[in-house]
Amino acid sequence: MPLYRDVGVVVRTHKLGESDRIITIITQDSGKVKAVAKGVRKSGSRFGSRLEPMSHVQLQLYRGRELDIVNQVELVETATAIRADLDLTTDALAMCEIVDQLSHDRAPAPQLYRMLVGALRQLELRRNALVLPALQLRLLETEGVGPVVEQCVACGTRSDLVAFDVRAGGVQCQACRRGAAVSPAVLALLQAVLGGRVAHVLATPQEDRVAVEQFVRLARALMEHHLERRIKSSSLFVAQQSDRAI
Repeated sequence: MPLYRDVGVVVRTHKLGESDRIITIITQDSGKVKAVAKGVRKSGSRFGSRLEPMSHVQLQLYRGRELDIVNQVELVETATAIRADLDLTTDALAMCEIVDQLSHDRAPAPQLYRMLVGALRQLELRRNALVLPALQLRLLETEGVGPVVEQCVACGTRSDLVAFDVRAGGVQCQACRRGAAVSPAVLALLQAVLGGRVAHVLATPQEDRVAVEQFVRLARALMEHHLERRIKSSSLFVAQQSDRAI
């Protein structure tokens, strides 16, 4: 079997037999890779702890017909702050779950890899509830299904934008309103994130907690509508969103 190296983020794992584990990795060059990590569930495993979801790792693998085999693992970055906080862990796992769903086996997707790594780094640096929804919106844009936020999705007017319809895929004016109401603060966040100003949004303290909560819910609803499934990692702790520090 040919040997190759790549760097990636572990997004999912499940048990195989008594001591092995199958890991799913979003890699920089090889796309989504599924590989067997032999013996990692044994207490004396050399690299079992390095192959947990959210781990950013450098890998050496043997290429197989269906599943590759992990040969060597080195940590690129740790996620100490994320793993120490339940809310951050929940958001990080949701990021991994979403990118896993959007990617395809062995189909190179370097942009997905870079976006996931960047979002995880942001979570590690600061506790910010906007990181996950910002990633969701930018991923939808990358998929070609980003919402319309600069004008009414129905008539095209750029004024009096007061609502958002997830199924229609964008904001609506007062005359065309069918969706849920959105405040000017939420609209500003949508336009900033999808207008390429994510870094500015994340660096700016958000004092309107209600707007942040609505923004979080809206981004999740858009992504779930696109995936046609619930995001398990974030739906477990939705009730905690209102108590989070921004």
